Amino acid sequence: MRSMRALDTVCEQCLASLRATRYKIPNSRVLTSSQSSPSFRLSQRRLNSNIRTLPARNTRKASSLSSERTTPLDEPPQVPTPPGLEYADVSTGGNNLLLQPNNLFHPFTRSPSPDIRRRAAFIKQHAFCPHSSHSQTRQPINPDDPEARKPKAGSQPPAHVRFECPDCGIPVACSEEHWADDYEAHLEICDTLREINEDDHDLRSGRFFPEFDYPGEQMDSALINMTNWDTLLYTREFTAINEPRSMRQVTRMLTYPVSVASVLHELSPYNIRSGGRLTTEGLKSMSGTHPISPLTPLSTNTLLALRYTLHPPRSGAGPGIKGLRPNPPPVRIFVLGARAESSLPRPVWNQLAHMFPRTSFHVILIGPESMTGRDDEFPLPARDATNPFGAIVEDRLGANMKISTFVEYYHTLHQAGVFQPFDPYFDAFVLFHPGLGHPASSAEWRETVPLLLETKVPVICTGYTEWDMRRDLKWVEEQMGGEVDLLLEPGENRFRSLRWDLNDLDPQDISCGNWGVFAFRGKRYEAMYT
Repeated sequence: MRSMRALDTVCEQCLASLRATRYKIPNSRVLTSSQSSPSFRLSQRRLNSNIRTLPARNTRKASSLSSERTTPLDEPPQVPTPPGLEYADVSTGGNNLLLQPNNLFHPFTRSPSPDIRRRAAFIKQHAFCPHSSHSQTRQPINPDDPEARKPKAGSQPPAHVRFECPDCGIPVACSEEHWADDYEAHLEICDTLREINEDDHDLRSGRFFPEFDYPGEQMDSALINMTNWDTLLYTREFTAINEPRSMRQVTRMLTYPVSVASVLHELSPYNIRSGGRLTTEGLKSMSGTHPISPLTPLSTNTLLALRYTLHPPRSGAGPGIKGLRPNPPPVRIFVLGARAESSLPRPVWNQLAHMFPRTSFHVILIGPESMTGRDDEFPLPARDATNPFGAIVEDRLGANMKISTFVEYYHTLHQAGVFQPFDPYFDAFVLFHPGLGHPASSAEWRETVPLLLETKVPVICTGYTEWDMRRDLKWVEEQMGGEVDLLLEPGENRFRSLRWDLNDLDPQDISCGNWGVFAFRGKRYEAMYT
């Protein structure tokens, strides 16, 4: 029995060899903590893959050592190694390719990843050549839009991209002549496109990602530093990230919860000091009472109110009957127009609760696309009397985190009174890249934004660029007749994604998630009594 337990840690090929040679394993060994780590298991998988594909001369040597086998060992066929790739397991059809860190660049159309090859086909089918000799295919969105360089009626009709730049490996022009003629303009983004290419291949390289090992709760007395990404990850006790590519991969997902926390935290980098971007309206206060404690002053600054709730004073709560204290309701974070953020791994959203250890959260994801691509994970429940809007509730994510998802427009839920009443001390709206002023999406927000301003609850918005944010804020001010108080001026987000993303419909359009952030709420008026 002891030797059988030891055999559990040996690969199948070695196990067959050992049995054939009647080799006796002397003692059973229990895996140590280092051997049970992900990095150890990864090294074992790489070792097993190399054993399965030993060169022919090593195979003959091994067979000579086991000449007394009772049953022949079925060796897998030898698979030649493509440049930069580990040996593939032929039993799985060669899908588990492993790219080496020094060989991540591949042209999209000749990529070893089928996903990237399909993406290249999509780009060639939908993207148009940016050369100035072609006619415009759409109305330019901003002055820096490459489409603005084209005349409305050019000498040539629009043409799809067919030629891949040899430096970035992405289809960017209809022909080599147009690519060479427009090379100076392409050179402005060529290095960034190559970085996107390598980052995409890195995600499909099959390597182990230690940067995605998120820390759990930390000591209540431990402070976090929100100066930048480096100080935050260090004070939150993340595994050391020394490679720029690993930093880009991890910030792409963490930017969503951390961007919200950076605005609401008491150690927020956004303050009233010079360059802090927090407005005086955000700090204005008046006498009143807190809804829980009559001795606490009520502030008209909704951000300050939320910061008070998220950092409550110690109440003496503890184990036992003497330690029982009333708990405040959870802080509700309404994420409207949820898309990619709704499919984030739940440990990513849990980081929001870990940064506020004495507060519970209820993240509510709302939008018609909030469950896109997640049908296999959570089939949509039937809408009945007990669940009229088909809400999906995940309430076992941790002691202080709960997530609910509504595949519905917010104004429909608001008019039905699902979330009323609202409280500036416990509620906040978050809009990630909403496109409030974008011509293609502004109509969808025209009915929702007035309802947000009526609640007097802060609305935190992010944008892809500064021009994008200011266009959204201008649209809100014009549509709402100036009934808006600006709480945080538009500007670059300290915790934006460090990784750039490519728009498959236009390879010239590159952006990074949550590049900028600003906040506003419905205007509040003070009544003066004489």
